[in-house]
Amino acid sequence: METMKDLFEVLPQVGRLEWIGLRPERMGELQSVTEATVIAERGLQGDHKSTGRPGTDRQVTLIQREHLGAVAGMLHRDRVGPEQVRRNLVVSGINLLALKGKPFRVGEVLLEFSGPCEPCARMESNLGPGGFNAMRGHGGITARVIEGGLIRIGDEVRFTPT
Repeated sequence: METMKDLFEVLPQVGRLEWIGLRPERMGELQSVTEATVIAERGLQGDHKSTGRPGTDRQVTLIQREHLGAVAGMLHRDRVGPEQVRRNLVVSGINLLALKGKPFRVGEVLLEFSGPCEPCARMESNLGPGGFNAMRGHGGITARVIEGGLIRIGDEVRFTPT
């Protein structure tokens, strides 16, 4: 019989990178790109977070595409776009919370889950009344960059056992 510890170490699903967004300036608009260079201990080149203090926990933010649909449903909308929720990466096909405390790859880049990405007050202005509460529990995760490299739309997202 498998223990809970054993179950936490099994994640055979392989996800897909669906969208990449860079925000050159704090509070600025996100720019959608098809590929990005990711710098170890910094984040995505061209994103304002990568120019800050190295080693922070919030170097890259990720959200599941499936959660964008859930948020749209709670807001009675047809769609919520990734640029509205202000995350760097949108992935599909893998439960990001299952990566808690684990290393994982997005293409050739090695990331490590560093925490949940809680919604901020901007969600209310970006998504309208109730946007903040719709995002609670659906905000995605933050990650640290362990090994940098290039990421592209369509790259695999997978758990990397140590």
